[in-house]
Amino acid sequence: MTSQFLAGVDEVGRGSLAGPVISVAIILKDSLDRSLMIDSKKLTHKKRLFLAQYILQNCWSIGVGVCSNHEIDRLNIHNATLNSMKKAITNLDLQPKIAYIDGIYKPKIDIECESFIKGDDRIPEISAASIVAKVLRDNEMMVLDKKLPVYGFMKHKGYGTREHIEALKIFGPSIYHRFSFAPLKKS
Repeated sequence: MTSQFLAGVDEVGRGSLAGPVISVAIILKDSLDRSLMIDSKKLTHKKRLFLAQYILQNCWSIGVGVCSNHEIDRLNIHNATLNSMKKAITNLDLQPKIAYIDGIYKPKIDIECESFIKGDDRIPEISAASIVAKVLRDNEMMVLDKKLPVYGFMKHKGYGTREHIEALKIFGPSIYHRFSFAPLKKS
């Protein structure tokens, strides 16, 4: 018997200087109000938290894929992102018939995949994955902030803000930073 499930897949953290890239694959129930689903970057933190809880209560299955900063340095960000997406799809409890992927590239997996540029703003399943992935990664960066408060991860989530670059100049990189990314990359 072939399932008729559609999974939405998105990642968060590609451009960050620290922390993992996290992908989420999600299969939504029909009960979820798809009109509420928009790109996570267009939502406030509070609204994302609310919607993530709502999504988790109205999905059939969720899969999470994580690639650490060390994997990113070893594989490069492109391959690490595709690997995290593959892990997320594989970690679903239900096998989808097709996976809709945000972006241009698709992971190599034995499930049909279709990619959509700006899919997180156009396709509710991808938007839902985007919201949950953003909340998961933000939570991970808040945990890292408690371990290493000097970098300000709570505020910028590891992205290359002026504050983060200044902290790197003063304290140097941590074990959570990506050494393959400028300004940490050695020429």
